[in-house]
Amino acid sequence: MLTQPFADAVREAEEIITAAPHVRDEQDLVEGYDYLAGSIQASLMLARAYERDFPRFVQSTGPSTKMGLDNPDAVYFHSYIRDDAEYVVTGRRGSTADLSFQVLDGDYSPVDVPDSLAAFDDRELDIDAEGNFEVRFGPGPPGPGYFALAPGSAMLVVREVYSDWSSERRGAIRIHRADTAGDAPPPRTADLMTKRYRVAGKILLSRLRTFLAFPEWYYLHLPVNTMTEPRSTPGGLSTQFSSAGHYELADDQALIITVPASDAPYQGFQLGSPWYISTDYINHQTSLTADQARIDPDGQIRLVLCQRDPGLANWVELTGHRRGYMQIRWQRLSRELTSADGPQVELVRFDELPHRLPHHESAQIAREQWRERIAARQAAIGDRMVG
Repeated sequence: MLTQPFADAVREAEEIITAAPHVRDEQDLVEGYDYLAGSIQASLMLARAYERDFPRFVQSTGPSTKMGLDNPDAVYFHSYIRDDAEYVVTGRRGSTADLSFQVLDGDYSPVDVPDSLAAFDDRELDIDAEGNFEVRFGPGPPGPGYFALAPGSAMLVVREVYSDWSSERRGAIRIHRADTAGDAPPPRTADLMTKRYRVAGKILLSRLRTFLAFPEWYYLHLPVNTMTEPRSTPGGLSTQFSSAGHYELADDQALIITVPASDAPYQGFQLGSPWYISTDYINHQTSLTADQARIDPDGQIRLVLCQRDPGLANWVELTGHRRGYMQIRWQRLSRELTSADGPQVELVRFDELPHRLPHHESAQIAREQWRERIAARQAAIGDRMVG
């Protein structure tokens, strides 16, 4: 059967899910099977998009195809490229907090993170009064509006990042190879389809193994219920810093994470499940940007992580996850961050919250107001039109 290599990969992928070391109960396993379904969907899509001569942007991850502690505030696109060809990227800048570009020398693997060969945001672009821009990537030489592709360049990643979900709007972006515009790829053949199913299987297995290994690299060696100082994101953008950690909380415990409201255009906090993917950020408040969060009079954002509803505007819902991952990102930076910009984490009993939060009374929110916040999240994700 032509599809047999992919069918074999799906069977092996299920074994990876069921044997994952963090699986402790039925909820973990159910979420694993849901993660598997999204990974199967994404792998088939990515294999079909593996076309470097007639490239197109595809959505790398989204609510249904999560991976790699995906940022709830970001829309991710990528296109496969080759280092000896020239590519033209055109688009219209939306009103999102950040628009960034990154060239990688490969894909993530269970033993390695791809090198970032180039990374910049739209401050490097020539954008006209209507928001239109054009940028070229190719073998060089570099110049205004032209970025030289280093040897080994294999993937162009674009991130469009929201801070205010309700008011910011997407732009538009497209890509073509300069010397193939107007041509057409050769007809599909049985050999090509066989190759694509085989590639899809490899993508699926690599995707699962890689991001189950990531927490061991970057999180699990840290003391539980702590977060790191801000640091340049490993394998990430030159204009992005992050703070990472992992939590484990009982029903009667809470974490208070206090972090200064940044002068960076984008600052966002999120939770991740033990599968190293975002938790449900559409129907629950499992992430907050500086624009979404309540900022106390002293300029601090105080996030409260707990299972039970504390009646607070900055409650970050654990959605039944006793353990998981935490991350803060700062993007579009114009300066290095220091420990003073980073978070302080305090483990308290749930019933201590009124006494441990200096502005507890003014931070409270009525249940109907909470429902309005969730409804706004649901509507904003719908407006993004992401899958």
